[in-house]
Amino acid sequence: MNRNDQQAYDRGTSLFSPDGRIYQVEYAREAVKRGAPSLGIRTAEGVVLAAQRRTSSPLMEGDSIEKLHKLDDFLGAASAGHVADARRLIDGARTAAQRNRLRYGEPLGVETLTKTLSDEIQETTQYGGTRPFGAALLIAGMDDTGSEPRLYQTDPSGAPQEWRAVAIGSGRDDIQEFLESNWAEDLSIDDGVEIAVRSLLESNDDLDAESVTVATVTADGYRVVSEEEITDVIDEYGSSDDTDDTEDTE
Repeated sequence: MNRNDQQAYDRGTSLFSPDGRIYQVEYAREAVKRGAPSLGIRTAEGVVLAAQRRTSSPLMEGDSIEKLHKLDDFLGAASAGHVADARRLIDGARTAAQRNRLRYGEPLGVETLTKTLSDEIQETTQYGGTRPFGAALLIAGMDDTGSEPRLYQTDPSGAPQEWRAVAIGSGRDDIQEFLESNWAEDLSIDDGVEIAVRSLLESNDDLDAESVTVATVTADGYRVVSEEEITDVIDEYGSSDDTDDTEDTE
């Protein structure tokens, strides 16, 4: 194979290389890996979403960086990767949730929403003139009238996966290893919040409460965890410092 053929596979979003790879999808996954970490933990009472917020300057308002998103009363999402790509997917998820309520008078299921988004993501790998989304999402919510917590992950390839606990973004390997060691079927929602913050400390022990955002999705709905609750966990298990600079990934 000559170099021009290799470049053609590299540029094409809908071309398989001879070894069965789509390079643009792999580049999109690299964009996700460079983003600040996000994670989700399914507990017996609901799902916990947590994320680290990075600021590129001490003059930047940390609250302006959205890593966790309320999609509906019983649906939430966490993102990692390119900011603009993640916002585009979040807007689509909110529209789908609202459309379902207007048409059927009931909330959209977590699995249904995830597969709807994954179908849209997959289309960018199938047609020319587009590029894959450089972002991944964790979709959390309550199914079966608020009684069953569910947690899904989307991938730049368009493949959805359901998880008990999962991390995306930078430091994923360390965080995932910690989650695998500490997750249990009978975790309470408070236990989940504690493990979520401790997981982020595994990849960066200099976190402070201002650079961490946590939310829960339970039968009572979507709730943002207060900074005081996060501070209590960080004071017990870690130290606080300013966050590092980063590129335009979240």
